[in-house]
Formats: sequence, C-alpha cells, structure tokens
Amino acid sequence: MSRTRTLVASLVILFGMTCTATGQWKKLDPGTDASFRGLDVVSEKVIWASGTGGTVIRSIDGGKSWSVFKVEGAEKLDFRDIEAFSERTAYVLSIGNGKDSRIYKTVDGGESWKLQFENTDKNAFFDSLAFWDEKHGTAQSDPVNGRYVIYATTDGETWSKLPSEKMPAAKEGEAAFAASGTCIVTHGNQGLLLITGGMDARVLYSADRGETWRSSDTPLIKGEGATGIFGIAVLGKRGVIVGGDYTKPAMNSSNIAYSLDGGKTWSSKREINSFGYRSGVTFVDEDTLVIVGSGGSDISTDFGNTWNRIDDGNWNAVDSKGRNAVFAVGPAGAVGKYSFPAAK
Repeated sequence: MSRTRTLVASLVILFGMTCTATGQWKKLDPGTDASFRGLDVVSEKVIWASGTGGTVIRSIDGGKSWSVFKVEGAEKLDFRDIEAFSERTAYVLSIGNGKDSRIYKTVDGGESWKLQFENTDKNAFFDSLAFWDEKHGTAQSDPVNGRYVIYATTDGETWSKLPSEKMPAAKEGEAAFAASGTCIVTHGNQGLLLITGGMDARVLYSADRGETWRSSDTPLIKGEGATGIFGIAVLGKRGVIVGGDYTKPAMNSSNIAYSLDGGKTWSSKREINSFGYRSGVTFVDEDTLVIVGSGGSDISTDFGNTWNRIDDGNWNAVDSKGRNAVFAVGPAGAVGKYSFPAAK
C-alpha cells in the first residue's frame, strides 16, 4: 500500500473512531413544531419540555411517544422554563413584560393547568424557575430598580416576593437570558445560583434560599447586549457555565468556565475552545458534560479538559438523568435523545 493510501486509510479509521466514540443524537418527533427552551428530564421515562404558543410536551416512555398540551389562556405565551417532579406534576413559566410573565401548575399530567402567579409589575420580565423540592421553589426576573426580582413558594401554591436589599445591585445594562431554563438553579438543600449577561457576566450565589447573596465575577465574555452567561449546571462541588455572544455563534473564546467550590468562584481552563456560543449544559455524571447551542453540541468525559463535537445542529437546552436519559430541545419542534457509543 502506498504511503498516500496508508495515510488516507488511517484518517478514515481515526475519523470513524471519533464519530463512534462521540455518540449521536436521535431525532424524536414530539408532534408539534413549537420552539422549545424549557426542559426537565425527571427520569429515564419521564421528560417534559415547554415552548412557544403556550405549548408543553411530555413523554412517559423515554421519548418514544409524546403528549402535546396547549395551556388554556396562554396560547400566545412563550414558556421558557419547566420544572417537573413526576409524570403528573409540573410547573411552567412564561416570559414577557408585565402580565405575560406567569406561572402555571399541573397535577394531572398536563390535562389541566392552574394559573398560580401573574406578574403585575410592568417593568419586570421573568426568566426562569428553580425548585429544591415539589413545594419549595423560586422564580426570577430581570432587574427592576437596580435589583434582580426573586419570588418564592413554600407550599407549591402561592408565591411571594423576597426582599432584595441583601442582593448585590445589578450593574447598568446587566440582565439574564431566558435561553435554556437555567437563569436560576438550586444547589443542595439551601443553595441558589443566578447567572447574568449583557454588560457583565456574573454568578450571584445564595446559601440560604435567596435571603442573602454574594456575587462572583467570571471570565466569560461581557460588555455587549448579546454577551454573557446563558446556561449553568452544578453537581456537588463542580459547576459549569456556558455562553458567549449569540450574535457571533462561531466565536470560540471566553464562552465556558468551571467551578470547584459549588459555584462560588469560576475560572477558565483555556482561552480558546473548540466550540462557539453555547446556551445549555448538563452533567451526565461528575466527569461527563454535554453542552448545546445554536451552532452545535459537544461532549466531555473529563470535566472539560477535552471536548468532542457531537453535531452541528441547532439546540437551545439540554438536561439529563444519567447516561440513558440525555435529552436536548431546540427550535421548530427539535427534540433529541443522546446515545452513547456501544461498549466494546
């Protein structure tokens, strides 16, 4: 065999091994062309997602089949976040100024929805939900009068505003991106983390369910309206934030950072990455990460030291409950389930 043919054969083998080792997304048909940004993988069987046109979808067989629900009275709303606890119980949050920001709850698997919260502040714009358990959760709005707005429930039914005096002031031009349903996330029994973008890219951290806060700077790109942090995931002491500039999806610097102290401090492992803008991130296990964005998706099996491209598709959010339950959602009804390569 000639040297050229040997080289080509070696490249083909290497390329094949890379593709096989990376795994792939299996495209699923949810039965709607709504665009999705809310996603909650409850278990290997139960998956909920939410999106445009007041749409919620649910699978109770691991993504093989889907039920599609249109929340009555919310047909013109965009549900950017969903938090679920079983095949019957879920909360969903819509975004928008004033009364367009709402929270609905179902306890019968999506057949009916109760309006629990309707924003009355014309300056507020809610972005995300986060829960410690079925009855204790929070909802977060962009800043009003220089402070982020946090509402909380302690009974899973009623919502009240938390005091904002002990929260760090929002900087001019700083806000949150309702891009992946993770503007705010819980951590452990008491922790709460809020990510920001725009003129700054910070992580705000509370150790007492939003009563008091501290802020942490991050190395992610900032300074323009389209820059900052778009997604966060925390598992134990490990944390990951992703983002970039969504108007420049191919720009591959300052778009990911890591934490080793549960989200209190953040640092990057390298200035340039192999991927561009990313909006969602999930832990599959303590070492395995999957990130997604409008320009594709990637996987790391060594906590971000190295990355492999999965695809160049268009995804908004990703969530998982272990290796057999990694799902992503995106525009135009995009839903995918990730398959790891078969063990050899």
